[in-house]
Amino acid sequence: MAAEQLNGFLLHRRAYRETSFLVNLFTVENGKVSAIVKGVRGSKSDKKSLLQPFQPLLIGVSGRYELKNLQQVESTGAMLRLTGQALYCALYLNEVLNRVLADDIPHPEIFILYQQSLHALVVETQFEPILRSFELGLLDALGYAIDLAHDANSGDALLSQAYYRIVPELGCVYVGNIRQSGSYSGQNLLRVASEQWNKDSLLVAKMITRVALSELLGSKPLMSRELFKQTHFVSKGRGH
Repeated sequence: MAAEQLNGFLLHRRAYRETSFLVNLFTVENGKVSAIVKGVRGSKSDKKSLLQPFQPLLIGVSGRYELKNLQQVESTGAMLRLTGQALYCALYLNEVLNRVLADDIPHPEIFILYQQSLHALVVETQFEPILRSFELGLLDALGYAIDLAHDANSGDALLSQAYYRIVPELGCVYVGNIRQSGSYSGQNLLRVASEQWNKDSLLVAKMITRVALSELLGSKPLMSRELFKQTHFVSKGRGH
């Protein structure tokens, strides 16, 4: 069987048996693809050196089952140079995609979003807006978007000075003109909806997307988030 040619990036790889890798790749044509790469561990093969995160790849896979055989891998461009916090943010994107995407379902809009986010992490210095925009775009593409611009009951546009609670599977529900526990101002929700970022709207977006994504990610902690916390803790002189 001829290998199917796919363009994408490595999301994750792990050792398999004595000489192989199991890899998860995100491709523009087939979405997430899981494959076995035989006989590359401990060698200096091109496959091993190219199977790195943030390296644009052309891969050839074969097989009729969920776990494919990776037969070919080529570079299609320079590896994106990500360091420090930008690297941790990019690893977070990879881990989220690896956890929430099912195999062999194309998501071209998410692939474009992923590429744009990676390139933004390379050139920008403010990373949180990139992460929040990515999370909102991902939820939208997967069908889990929350309408943050309209009242779920009346359908009217949110009032800037009013407060709303986010109700799962419903949306923004008016609670009054006085702030209550667990509610958000209409002004900040409207800013999140239009991605007008400031300190307050970024915080609101983080709280909303974390709850929404938790339904897809499950209870297992994200390794990239824990790694970032540990590294940030050490960099501040409060860890070891």
